[in-house]
Amino acid sequence: MPRSVNHVASRAKRKRILKLTRGYFGARKNVWTVAKNTWEKGLTYAYRDRRNKKRNFRALWIQRINAAARMEGMSYSQLMGALHKAGIEINRKVLADLALNNPEAFKAIVAKVK
Repeated sequence: MPRSVNHVASRAKRKRILKLTRGYFGARKNVWTVAKNTWEKGLTYAYRDRRNKKRNFRALWIQRINAAARMEGMSYSQLMGALHKAGIEINRKVLADLALNNPEAFKAIVAKVK
């Protein structure tokens, strides 16, 4: 009896992954083994960078808060310590947004904790 192979499913699987690798450079877009390896590696980068993105944004918020706090005569660590001591529960994301888009509100917060 001849060997039965499901060409339809295997071809569909290859087509799906090759479609996902469109736009890649060189053999990464059209050679099956290279494209599959590149696609799998891309998934690991995506997983890793979803976590790194959170770190990067936190670092950006801290830099913005520090720059705005120094314009008010405080350092970042002094401001955060004073906020904690005063019992003001405001996260870094909101504080950075205030520092960037609403400097008057940020100044009011700094004045309250001084």
